[in-house]
Amino acid sequence: MTQISLLGHELRVNDKSPVTEGARRIIDLDKGLLHRYRDKLSVEGDLTRQLVSFQANRERPRYRWFKYKEAFSVSLVDYLLRRFSITSGVVLDPFAGMGTTLFAVRDHNIECHGIELLPIGIEIIESRSLLEQGLTVQEIDTLEEWIVRRPWKNSHVRVCLAELRITGGAYPSETKEAIERTLGAMQAESERMRKVLMFALLCILEKISYTRKDGQYLRWDYRSGRRQGTRQFDKGVVAGFDEAYGRKLREIIDDTAYTGGNRDLFLPTESRSCIQLMSGSCLEILPKLTAGSYSAIITSPPYCNRYDYTRTYALELALLGVSEQELLSLRQQMLTCTVENKPKALMDYPAWECALRAADQQPVLQAILSYLDTERDQKRLNNACIPRLVRGYFYEMSCIILECARVLTNNGFVIMVNDNVRYAGIPISVDLILSDIAQACGLTTEIILVLPNGKGNSSQQMGEHGRESLRKCVYIWRKNNAY
Repeated sequence: MTQISLLGHELRVNDKSPVTEGARRIIDLDKGLLHRYRDKLSVEGDLTRQLVSFQANRERPRYRWFKYKEAFSVSLVDYLLRRFSITSGVVLDPFAGMGTTLFAVRDHNIECHGIELLPIGIEIIESRSLLEQGLTVQEIDTLEEWIVRRPWKNSHVRVCLAELRITGGAYPSETKEAIERTLGAMQAESERMRKVLMFALLCILEKISYTRKDGQYLRWDYRSGRRQGTRQFDKGVVAGFDEAYGRKLREIIDDTAYTGGNRDLFLPTESRSCIQLMSGSCLEILPKLTAGSYSAIITSPPYCNRYDYTRTYALELALLGVSEQELLSLRQQMLTCTVENKPKALMDYPAWECALRAADQQPVLQAILSYLDTERDQKRLNNACIPRLVRGYFYEMSCIILECARVLTNNGFVIMVNDNVRYAGIPISVDLILSDIAQACGLTTEIILVLPNGKGNSSQQMGEHGRESLRKCVYIWRKNNAY
């Protein structure tokens, strides 16, 4: 194997396949970009992968209710607020997910707004907000009765469980029946209780199913009867419905604190700053927000890694009543991060001309796109749509970055968690390319915090290109006074 150093990554090419002119061009341009930003890159020993992921939330009350693997931790938000002295104003998260930024910022008594497209993220944020408003003693008793009496077992009402093509056969037959009887039993409860009970149900779907979330798709246990490649996946123990649902309801009760020793109400949040959630695509909502209205933006967009949230959260979306057509629409509205995304009409919005020009003129990006186009034409890519994915991702992110700069106050921060990626053996320095585009959009790079341990490339590429480390970073950009 021949190894060529690339930005601290290693580009590994088979000795029988010489490095192409296109790959060498990327190497040279990337080195130049690294030289420009070398003083901004700072390896931070405090930033562990656990901190910059959902792992640190697993035992955290309230944040542990729903397992949203793509989230970062509340501890990371606390760290960033302290380090960059963000103590006032309004904070925005344009990719709100399950609301980690929103609730963590609110707990610092700072107002926070979020944008979220996926119905499952919206449902999680709304349900948690409801729980934190406070429940009456009667509502608490209702949840206790559900844990003890298990009314679904005797429910004469059974609501048919909605399914999508990609969720059919996800549960053992007795579990599917229990879900349908639970949906039926919920109908006898108040609207507020139905929302809490539905939320608890959403939280356990993966645990009681034959599936496991695996980034780009759902992995299916061999007992589901679905054929998935040549290797059989054994999930191990599939949790029973009664125990899993009861445990989740108990966890929700236990995690919601009482006011002193008074059992009349759960801890209210009147004294805390508010959370405002906007439903939809940030590409559509950001242009409607008032310029200069946010003191900071803290977010983690989908990565350029082919992860399809509409597939990994298909069980939850089906339970929420999302149809096949709505699923396709959601997939297209999302920031381009899958090979199925079609190009968006970005040029129809004249205000984005500056952002699109910045992407057009970014040398490393254009070299990568040219290289991937050539690899596609030579049929050397495992999916011919990869160039379209990478192109769409960076051009859409350019528009989002421009809008973030517009809605920030002077000297306001954009703090973004993101991953570098690799396609066709070429590491793509997402951190440096986006930082360069951000500068053209009126933001300066304060610092790029680098995790001490990098991320390995995908299993699809390991066999051909080896397992090499990629930077995982937190970007800190600041708005120029002159913008």
